[in-house]
Amino acid sequence: MLITNSEYLRPELMDIIRAFDCEDEEITHYFSFSEGKYFNSIEYAGEFYDFEDKEEVEDELVFKRLAKRYAKLALYKTLAKRHGSLIYGALTGIRPTKLAYAEKNAGRNFSDLFGKMDVSDRKILLVDRILKVQQNAYSHRGGQDLFVSIPFCPTKCDYCSFITAPITSTQSYVESYVESLVRETESIKPLLTNLKSIYIGGGTPFVLGEKHLQRIYESLSGLNAPEYTVEAGRPDVFTEEKLRLSKQFGVTRICVNPQSFNDSTLEKIGRKHTSQMTLNAYEMSKKFGFDINLDLIAGLSDETVADFGKSLKTAISLDPENITVHTLSLKSGAKLKERVRRLNVAGISDMIDLSDKLLSESGYLPYYMYRQKYQAGGLENVGWCKEGKECIYNIDVMEEIADNIAVGANAISKKLFGDDRIERCASPKDLPTYISKVDKIIKDRNNLFLEI
Repeated sequence: MLITNSEYLRPELMDIIRAFDCEDEEITHYFSFSEGKYFNSIEYAGEFYDFEDKEEVEDELVFKRLAKRYAKLALYKTLAKRHGSLIYGALTGIRPTKLAYAEKNAGRNFSDLFGKMDVSDRKILLVDRILKVQQNAYSHRGGQDLFVSIPFCPTKCDYCSFITAPITSTQSYVESYVESLVRETESIKPLLTNLKSIYIGGGTPFVLGEKHLQRIYESLSGLNAPEYTVEAGRPDVFTEEKLRLSKQFGVTRICVNPQSFNDSTLEKIGRKHTSQMTLNAYEMSKKFGFDINLDLIAGLSDETVADFGKSLKTAISLDPENITVHTLSLKSGAKLKERVRRLNVAGISDMIDLSDKLLSESGYLPYYMYRQKYQAGGLENVGWCKEGKECIYNIDVMEEIADNIAVGANAISKKLFGDDRIERCASPKDLPTYISKVDKIIKDRNNLFLEI
C-alpha cells in the first residue's frame, strides 16, 4: 500500500512499485519542492531514505515532468537496494526511444539521462542503434498514416487482450461491420493529403472471406500509399485467392504471425495451426512478391530458451524482410491473466539476448521498439529489419511523428499539434456499439482533423 502526500505522483510511483512486485507492501512517500530543489523522502521496510535533486524549472509543465522523474527515481533507488536493479532502471514508459529523441532535440545526450535512471548499458546501446536506423524516417516527420481495424480471429489466444473474438461467435456482425468500416474509409479520404502508409490490422484480417476483404480493399483504392501492410495473421486462414486479391489492390507488405514454430506451444496457447502451416503460408506469400514480417513471442507457455531459439532460427532461415520479437506480457482481459498475477518466465532475458545476437549476426537491424506493463522480465518488443526494409507505419506510430487516422472498432485516431500536443478520437470497442455510432465517429473525427 502506497501513502503519498502528492496524489498526482501516485501513477508514476505505482509503476515502480508494480515493476518490483511490491503492491502488497507498505511504502510512504513525501514530496516537497523549494528553491529549485526536489525533495523525496521514502519510508520502506522500517528504513528512511531521503533524496534531493536540483534542476532549473522553466514552467509548470517542466516542473511536473521533473517532479515525476525524481519521485520515480527516488522510489526506484529505495526498492533496488532490497530487490536489485531492473534492466530498464526507473524508466517505465512504453516508448524509451521517444524519451531519447526528446533529450536529443533539447541538445542533450540521451545516454546521460538513461544512465542516471539506471538503464542497463546494453539497453542504452539498443536504443542508440534504433535511433540510427530511424534517421531517415524521423527526418520525414509529418503526413498521415491510416490504420484499418479488423477485430475478428479464428480463436482467441491465451495471452490476447484485444477486443477480437472468435469469428464463429461474431459472424452475424461481419456484414454490417464491413459496411460501417467502408463508410468510415470513404469519409476520411478528404483528410489524407500526404498519406505515407496504410496498415490493415487485427485481429486477423485474412479470417474474412474474399468477398468482404475485396469490399474493404475497394474502399481504399486510389489512396496510393507507398507502403501498404496487411497483418494477414495466422497461417490457417491464408489462401492464394486472398493473397492474389491483396496484390491486385496494391498491398506491398504481409504479416505472417506464427508466434512459435513449436507445435506443442501452439496448442497450449489456443492456436489451431501447425508450424508446417506457417511455412506453407510463408512460401505462398513469397510467390506474390510481398515484403514479409514474421512475429515471434518470447516467453510462451513452458517454452525454454532452446525452444525459443528453434523458432528464432527457423524464422531467420526463411529470410523475411522483417522479424518482430515480442516479450510475453500479462494483459487485462486475457485468459492468461485470470490464472497468473505476475509473469516469472525462466530464461526470458536469455531469450531476448539470443534474439539480439542471432538477428544481428544475420544482418537484421533493430528499427523500432516499445514496452508494455506487466511484461516478462520488464523487457521490450523489438522490430528487426533488413537494411532499408523498415516499416514506416511502425516507426511513425511508436515515435508519434505523424497523424494517425484510424477506422474501425477500438481504433484511435491521433492528430499532432506541434511537438508536445496530441489529441485523440477513439471508437467504441464493442462491435454493435461501433456499428450503431459510426455516424458520430465520423463527425467527431472530422471535427478533430478539420478544425482551424
